[in-house]
Amino acid sequence: MAQREFKRRTSVRKGSTGTKRKKKRVSSAGKRKGSLFSRLGDMIPGPEAIAKFIVLGSIWVMVLGGGVIAYYGYGLPEKVSFDVASERKPSIRVISIDGATLASYGNRYGTPVEVRDLPDYVGQAFVSIEDRRFYDHFGVDVVGILRAAWTNLTSGRIAEGGSTITQQLAKNLFLSPERSFGRKIEEVLLAIWLEFKFDKQQILSLYLNRIYFGSGLYGIDAAARYYFGTDPRRLNLYDAAVLAGLPKAPSRYNPMVDPVKAAERANIVLAAMASTGALTNARAERAKQFRVRTARKANTGPGVRYFSDWVLDRVRDYVGYIDQDLLVHTTLDSRLQEIAEFNLERALESNGAKAKHVTQGALLAMTPDGAVRAMVGGRDYFESQYNRVTQARRQPGSVFKLFVYLAGLDKGLGSNDWMRDVGITINGWEPRNFDRKHHGTMSIRDAVATSNNSIAVQMAMEVGLDKVIQKARDMGVSSELKAEPSLALGTSEVSMLELTGAYAIVANGGFSVFPHAVSKIVGRGGEVLYERSDDFPARLLNPLHAGEMNNMLSAVIAKGTGRNAIIDRPTAGKTGTTSDYRDAWFIGYSSDLVAGVWMGNDDGSPMDEVTGGGLPATLWHDFMLHAHQNIPVRSLGKAALARSKKVGEDESWRDFTKGFSASSKKE
Repeated sequence: MAQREFKRRTSVRKGSTGTKRKKKRVSSAGKRKGSLFSRLGDMIPGPEAIAKFIVLGSIWVMVLGGGVIAYYGYGLPEKVSFDVASERKPSIRVISIDGATLASYGNRYGTPVEVRDLPDYVGQAFVSIEDRRFYDHFGVDVVGILRAAWTNLTSGRIAEGGSTITQQLAKNLFLSPERSFGRKIEEVLLAIWLEFKFDKQQILSLYLNRIYFGSGLYGIDAAARYYFGTDPRRLNLYDAAVLAGLPKAPSRYNPMVDPVKAAERANIVLAAMASTGALTNARAERAKQFRVRTARKANTGPGVRYFSDWVLDRVRDYVGYIDQDLLVHTTLDSRLQEIAEFNLERALESNGAKAKHVTQGALLAMTPDGAVRAMVGGRDYFESQYNRVTQARRQPGSVFKLFVYLAGLDKGLGSNDWMRDVGITINGWEPRNFDRKHHGTMSIRDAVATSNNSIAVQMAMEVGLDKVIQKARDMGVSSELKAEPSLALGTSEVSMLELTGAYAIVANGGFSVFPHAVSKIVGRGGEVLYERSDDFPARLLNPLHAGEMNNMLSAVIAKGTGRNAIIDRPTAGKTGTTSDYRDAWFIGYSSDLVAGVWMGNDDGSPMDEVTGGGLPATLWHDFMLHAHQNIPVRSLGKAALARSKKVGEDESWRDFTKGFSASSKKE
């Protein structure tokens, strides 16, 4: 009995113990599982925490945003002034010798107009192309910004901007052109202020009266009268579209400079007006049939800006601080400028230039006394304002031999003296002729005509490199010249302006030349502030030597490397080609005009065997042939005769003709 009771109790205790352990294991596993999910749950904020985070975040955004607004908004009221016309820059108008306006700098404003007084399509044209949500936003177009950002992101470039008309007005009225985060915030704040202060029609009116339309024109009144000769209240639909297309790129879409690009842009404006519902598709298509017709014709293309920019840089030297409107009369001939631009572009667009890897060129023309008549500093001013006539320094090649042979004439050598074309070596350097051959004994005149390198180097070494450099200095070359044997072959870099001016000295019989462009500067009230004096020139070359040099350079065109430059009158000139065909030159003259041509590539890459006697000589021929139309044929000595008589050097003139005639007879 006792044993049975003991077993029962024992079995109960064992069962209890087993049960408890089993429950303990289950409880432990559940506890571990519960702790993992509880930790994950703890990581997810509840509704109260989310609300708290939003509230705190909003407060911080408001605090920081308010701080930024306060920082950049402080002082903005001082910037708000609509009397900006009185703060405009003085206007500088550059005029050609024949009275054509070449360029305008500074600000010119018309009479303020209200948009409600203009035809409806005028305001609609600007809104459609510049800010189609103008009437829907508060000064900043959030939708437009997002759309522009998406367009730019998908296209991989800045294809669209997000600035509204109000922002553009704020920038034009109150802010500098500086590009910075702070300036953008100020622009936004001012745009919102403008929207608060004025209604949409007032803002659009202010915009139209202040926007830049190119040619130094600000405001639709000035633009309508200048381009189309009409009151803006009488603008037709197509002319309004042309003007609306200008703010994007006023120079590129200028209807006087490039009517084709202006028409293309106007068609884009008309299409935008149709897409916004301002016009029906049918009316927009009818308007596209119109042509760009301006009230005045641009006498020159955009290439003239190389010249006018060069002139502008010199105006301050003549009149000092500019505090009034100026009229700058120049020496440029708009007819010759147009001929120069046309022929340079045609030459660079030719199949020959493209096939030979010629991408750039420049042309300069002046009278024998240095008055610049045409200047084209590159093929496209809008792509590059770098002036290859005045700013570029390039190796001149054999064009530099002018100074070598003039130094030789000073030492007593004559154009009909003989020298041997043989192989020579100087400090391990051996000059080679273009054809890699030597031609034995020849006259100096023939050496110049054929651009013989061996004889040029021999002469430079015989007269002394210092004498060659001094001759170049005397004739206006200020660029650095290295006293090394290869100098004779034009390895030191110089500018086209320097070289062309030096050839003008030979053309006029040996008198000093200062290449110039400004003849007179007139102030606001008609007061003459500067006028070029017609001082007597200084004699730089012995008249006999000038005559001989003319004779030798004439042979270059008559029977030498410059035969492609032959035109219908006496001319003289010199070809130049540098190593690896990196530069090709032709500089020459008639009795009336001196012209220089350069072709090459801005990066210095070689052309495909382009020589000075090839494309440059052909371009020079085309320009000079057109430039001399209706001009009587005169001998080369006429320019020298006029120059010599001016200073009373009749005896020197006879020496000049004597030298020219003597060398001609011996030929």
